[in-house]
Amino acid sequence: MDSTRYSRRTSPAESEVTPPRGRFITFEGPEGGGKTTQAQRVVSRLEQSGIAAVYTREPGGTRLGEAIRSLLQFDSAGESPFPEAEVLLFAASRAQLVRKVILPQLEKGLWVISDRFADSTTAYQGFGRGFSLDDILRINRFAIDGVTPDLTIVLDIDVKEGIRRLRKKHRLNGTEFDRLESEDFSFHERIREGYLELARLYPERIRVVDASRDSDTVAEEIWTLVRDVCLNV
Repeated sequence: MDSTRYSRRTSPAESEVTPPRGRFITFEGPEGGGKTTQAQRVVSRLEQSGIAAVYTREPGGTRLGEAIRSLLQFDSAGESPFPEAEVLLFAASRAQLVRKVILPQLEKGLWVISDRFADSTTAYQGFGRGFSLDDILRINRFAIDGVTPDLTIVLDIDVKEGIRRLRKKHRLNGTEFDRLESEDFSFHERIREGYLELARLYPERIRVVDASRDSDTVAEEIWTLVRDVCLNV
């Protein structure tokens, strides 16, 4: 993934009128770590600092992506996808999101904060489902067109605690576990291990944050990482 970083060259004439590329930050991790909450908090804090930023999510973020999200999470087509189809559906949503949202926003100078990206497929379908990591890498490379996050924050949490939080959230919202959330405990353990392995493989991009703490403490650590890695202050 990291070998295909986005690096669009501009001519001297373009550089006079083209804003500097925005930053791309992704949030990853096992279920119940608070990715959506923390991603949205970063967007708010960037905007308070005078930096234009947009929030998006995977699967989803486009009309096509949201339709795929419904297929993947709740079998809206009336049947469950086979694991191989699952991999390709995630990639299809990602390919659309990159070209429809992420690249255009980055090229306009906006920051893009995404709730999940390509690492999710590596963790869930690679480590979780047991698919070849080489095959996952090839599929991801095709989908992302060279777009790699400047910073990936893995919100790490014990699987039991994450599922407990997830159950509480669904109870409060009156919602149900989706298809992937409903997988067995060992599946979620493999996902967590997969994320930690990715962090070991790509330490220059991926930072692990202990998500078991209170939300404000986690948010402060994340903001420090954003400042240090992406704002250089």
